[in-house]
Amino acid sequence: MTGTGPIDVAVVGATGVVGAEMLRILDERDFPVGELRLFASPRSEGRAVVWRDRTCHVEVLARGCFEGTDLVLMEVESPISRDWAPRAVSEGAIVVDNSSAWRMDEKVPLVVAEVNPHALDSHAGIVSNPNCTTMGIMPVLKPLDTAAELRRVVVTTFQAVSGSGRAGLDALDTEIRAFGGDIPVLRRSGLEAVEARQDTYPRPIAFNVIPACDAFVGDGTEETKEERKLVDESRKILERPDLEVAATCVRVPVVCGHAAALNAEFGTEMSAARAGALLRDAPGVVLAKAHDDYKTPLEVAGVDGSHVGRLRDDETRPNTIDLFVVADNLRKGAALNCVQIAEVMLERGLLG
Repeated sequence: MTGTGPIDVAVVGATGVVGAEMLRILDERDFPVGELRLFASPRSEGRAVVWRDRTCHVEVLARGCFEGTDLVLMEVESPISRDWAPRAVSEGAIVVDNSSAWRMDEKVPLVVAEVNPHALDSHAGIVSNPNCTTMGIMPVLKPLDTAAELRRVVVTTFQAVSGSGRAGLDALDTEIRAFGGDIPVLRRSGLEAVEARQDTYPRPIAFNVIPACDAFVGDGTEETKEERKLVDESRKILERPDLEVAATCVRVPVVCGHAAALNAEFGTEMSAARAGALLRDAPGVVLAKAHDDYKTPLEVAGVDGSHVGRLRDDETRPNTIDLFVVADNLRKGAALNCVQIAEVMLERGLLG
C-alpha cells in the first residue's frame, strides 16, 4: 500500500469485541487511516476511545453520517446492516460488512482475502465478510480443492463463546464462578439438575459442550443456522455450488478460537503428504511441523492465520484426509479479514 493516500474510515459497532479488534488491526497493519469515526448504540454515545495519537468520541448512526467517508467497517446485527449498509453506499462509502445480511446475496461478493480476491472486482458498494467458522477453514481448503477437486467435506466445529460476542464471554464467566468450586456436584450433574445461570445459551456452557450453535433453521432438516451458513458460504467462496458439505457446529467453553475437525474427500490423487506440501506455503495457513505440533485455541488467541495440525490419511477411503484447523475467531474469523479486504481493494484501485 506504499504511496496510498489517507482513507477516511468509519467503524460501526466499534465498542463491541470485534469492533475493538478492528481498531487494533487497523493500527497493527498500519492501514492508511485519515479521518476515523466510531459508531455504536446510544448507550455508548460520547464514549472516548483512544486510537493511535487521537481520541475519538463514539457517535450514533444518523442520516448523512457517512458523507465524506471512504470505507465503512460494519460489525452490527443483520437487520441494522440491511438498513444502514445501502445508506452508506448511497452516501459514497464502500462497506465491508461482517453480519450475515449480505453473504448469500448474488450481487454481493463474499470474500476471504487469500481465497477469492477476484470477487471484489464485481462489487457494487457492499462486500460481505464470511461467518467466523467458515473463514478459518477456507484458506486451507482452497489450495487443496484447486489441486485435486474437493468432492465432499465433513466438518465438526468447536466454537468459542466469543463467537456470541460479549454476552457469550459474560455467560462463561458467570457459570465458571457459579460451578467451578463444586466438582462433586458436577460429577453428578445429571442427577443434581445443574441448570444454566445465564440466558445466552440454552444449556450450561461452563464445563460443558452444546451441540447446537445458533437457532435451528426450522425447515425440517434439523440443521442450525450456523451449520447452514457453513454449507452455503463454503460453496459460494470456493465457487463450488454442488460441493457436498456436512456440518455439526458445537459450542465449547473456550474464550477465543474456533476449531474444526475435517474429513475431506477429493476427486483425484490426494494424500496427507501431498496436502502438507500444498499447505506449507499457502497464504494465510500455518502448518504444523510435526504430528505433535498441533495448535489449540488457547495457543492461537491473538494470533493470525489458520493453523493446521493432525494431518493424516483416512485409511477407510481413497484420496481422503483428516485434519484439524484452529483460528482466532475475532481476528481472522472477523476483524482481520475485513481489513485485509480493504487492503486488497486499495491494491486493486477499488478504494480511495
